[in-house]
Amino acid sequence: MVVLKAENLKKEWNGKRVFENVHLEVEQGERVALIGQNGAGKTTLLGCLTGRIPPDGGTIFRRWPAERWELVEQHLTVPEDWSVRDFVESGSTELHRLKRERVRLEQWMADGGGERMQEHVVRYGSVLERFQLLGGYEWELEVEAQLTRFRLSGEALYSRLSGGQKTRAQLARALMGDPPLLLLDEPTNHLDVETADWLGEWIRSYRGTVLFVSHDREWIDRLADKTVELTPKGTRTYRGGYTDFRRERERERKEQEALYKKQQQQKRKLEEAIRRYREWYAKAHTTAGERNPFLKKRAEKNRTRFQAKERALERLEQEKVERPKEDPRVQVRFEEGTFEARHLIRLEGADVGYGEETVLKNITFTLSRGDRMVVVGPNGSGKTTLLKLLAGKLDPRTGTVIRHPALRVGYFAQELENLKEDETILESLLRLPGMTQGEARNILAAFLFRKEEVHRKIGSLSMGERCRVAFVNLYFSEANLMVLDEPTNYLDIPTRERIEEALLQYPGAMVLVSHDRTLLKKVSNRVAHLRNGRVEIYPGGYGEYLTRLKDRARSADPETERRIRSLELELSRLMAEEEPETEEDKGILYDRIREVKVELMRLKALKEAEHSSHG
Repeated sequence: MVVLKAENLKKEWNGKRVFENVHLEVEQGERVALIGQNGAGKTTLLGCLTGRIPPDGGTIFRRWPAERWELVEQHLTVPEDWSVRDFVESGSTELHRLKRERVRLEQWMADGGGERMQEHVVRYGSVLERFQLLGGYEWELEVEAQLTRFRLSGEALYSRLSGGQKTRAQLARALMGDPPLLLLDEPTNHLDVETADWLGEWIRSYRGTVLFVSHDREWIDRLADKTVELTPKGTRTYRGGYTDFRRERERERKEQEALYKKQQQQKRKLEEAIRRYREWYAKAHTTAGERNPFLKKRAEKNRTRFQAKERALERLEQEKVERPKEDPRVQVRFEEGTFEARHLIRLEGADVGYGEETVLKNITFTLSRGDRMVVVGPNGSGKTTLLKLLAGKLDPRTGTVIRHPALRVGYFAQELENLKEDETILESLLRLPGMTQGEARNILAAFLFRKEEVHRKIGSLSMGERCRVAFVNLYFSEANLMVLDEPTNYLDIPTRERIEEALLQYPGAMVLVSHDRTLLKKVSNRVAHLRNGRVEIYPGGYGEYLTRLKDRARSADPETERRIRSLELELSRLMAEEEPETEEDKGILYDRIREVKVELMRLKALKEAEHSSHG
């Protein structure tokens, strides 16, 4: 059953086309990925689909009113004093308002009520009656269930949550209305790998329909039933995830290339035939004169032939197949033998932190020439702190950090901060030693800055475009160690693939933090895993590291796993129970819910500790 269908949508902003010829069809229960380059209009299209932004043409069919959908956005404005519980409850506007008024009235009455006590009592009775009529107490249980399901503390301030926690809170809020269609705009941005995995598993088990925007290729492969590419000229739909999309796109490209070559061959044959018949016609016409009807007839025959070939050539031009465009490749020239040292940095028992807080303890490892180390761990585990230590931006509190005297470190975060807003993109690259204008233009084209775009001021660029400029400047500097903190966070898929291509050619050493697992798997040969203030080094690439973690998970205590599953089932049953009538029975139910939650948290922490001890 089709739940959403858009036909021939188009949208302009200030007279400039954002997109046109958009066709989109979503079936009930599908997981649909929407991809496209930065600036293609993906967020604008979501706004059109939800009715927040009026399209400039086309039609939209919605099986259910858009008010019943939920859109999980990248940026929300939330009152500073709101708790997570307030935020989740706000998904049900009327009940949330009634509860806040009920609590406020209860507080006034508890404080004595003053001269308006009777007025407060009457108002309280009215609010309470309305709250109960709308199923308020059952709704409060559902809020508690959502907080548990998404591993959130209701008392925490929403403004102080991490990016991953905010995403979980937004999902909990969205699901309070049991939406039939869920739209997610870049849901994995700023999520660590573990949280992105959890979100993916949750979406796979979600019973509704999901349309999501993402640049995470592995995530799309795991979830998408079909992938829709949005370009300014329209949409193309492909079955399956991103790998299927790439495979089908490559098949189409080869097919177009074959058709183009065949058409060019036909064109050359027609042009040769026209030239030949024209020559014969001219020669026969000159020779025939007025007194040789045979030669004159022969000349006319040749004219008929070349005119027929000209018409055939016109038809061919009207059905012209465009030659598939080959994107410029990243062409790199590095000086050989400029840095021969075997070891770049050696850390021995180093502690590092900020103020009175120690973030990482007893760091001991050596970074050598040719290392491509990726740093992984939950958000807040100290990944950026370790990168700052390696880049020389932080000094160790104790222990030693020994750097080779000829080592030149390039730090992506610093390069991004040092961009000059009044420079053009081209000017920023021409500052590099030995860089010519022709070479700079070729490099920028390879990183998707083409033609007149290179003259844009850096101050006018989006965050993704600034990241591209910063990476190019760092990559072509004379650094022999690149320290990269989330270089692809704001980048679309085509740009991420250029970054991968460049990093695979880079001859120096590299330390990388990223949530893009496709990138991590392609470029890594060592892994630094951060947990509980410790740094564990794993030989081999990120793919081998993941295999090791899976093997460890399979060897976990089966009794603990069984008990966790049993408690999760009991908690779901308790949350689904009807609210007891008496206060005593309510207290018993709530106490049992709390007991189950505490035991679940204890067992999961124990399981996590066992995993860490096996590292």
